[in-house]
Amino acid sequence: MRLLTFIMAIAAVPALLSLSVSGHELGDFGRVKPGVVNDELIPQLDRWGRKLAGQPVSDFNITDQEREMHDRIYRFLIARHVKDWAFDYEQIVMVAGRSSTRPGRDDLYYRWLTREPYASSRVRYNTISDDVGADVLSMPSTFAAICAVIVVDRQRAVAAGELDDVEASMIVQMRTRKAENDLYVARFVRALRYRYESYSYALDHFLVETPHAEAVTVDGRLSDYAIWLDRAEAGDFCVEGDGSWRDQTEALPGRVLLDAPSEGEYRK
Repeated sequence: MRLLTFIMAIAAVPALLSLSVSGHELGDFGRVKPGVVNDELIPQLDRWGRKLAGQPVSDFNITDQEREMHDRIYRFLIARHVKDWAFDYEQIVMVAGRSSTRPGRDDLYYRWLTREPYASSRVRYNTISDDVGADVLSMPSTFAAICAVIVVDRQRAVAAGELDDVEASMIVQMRTRKAENDLYVARFVRALRYRYESYSYALDHFLVETPHAEAVTVDGRLSDYAIWLDRAEAGDFCVEGDGSWRDQTEALPGRVLLDAPSEGEYRK
């Protein structure tokens, strides 16, 4: 019965998303304001999916640090402005332990750009540059949020080791939450790699198809991206004085969805 309920819920997601996304009101910096689908339905579907797959699901209350980490990671798991590339909500709805970044399909972003009716072939380079740039600008705050959760997990372990009246079941929940947090971070790292490979594929193929000097800017931004990707794959999320990594925006009111900053402007 539980499996049937989950399958029916998954089947209903596309219709719910099509209604909710079109009706979402964007806030500042292109963020989607909090809503039932983003903040309640999708996280619950993900939780059910992980339970059914035997993945870690803790009953601990979520900390502010964990909530912000989820919100910032979510921004990299979807690409609202290129639905045919990253499949919008697929990363969240799919069982957490399974990669939904479609290995071997790094061409999807390129093919989406190819289909877009831009007035100039140079604009495709500008779009890649904007998308890569938006990712890079979001990296510092995302790394800082992950680092904050790493610290929380360490604090939990220290407290559990020093207190005598903590039940064994509490220790189990603590370890489950640590595994759960590690799973979120692993998702983020996989998404970074997929996005980087997708951007690189698009750049390489446009260099052959429609070569322009704008490729130099894209290549430079990809080099900046690669530095963050290397750090993520090495698990290096914390640095000295990590407060300097944060951007100047306030804590996110909901999950982050950023459109390509100049997509509409360049298409005129």
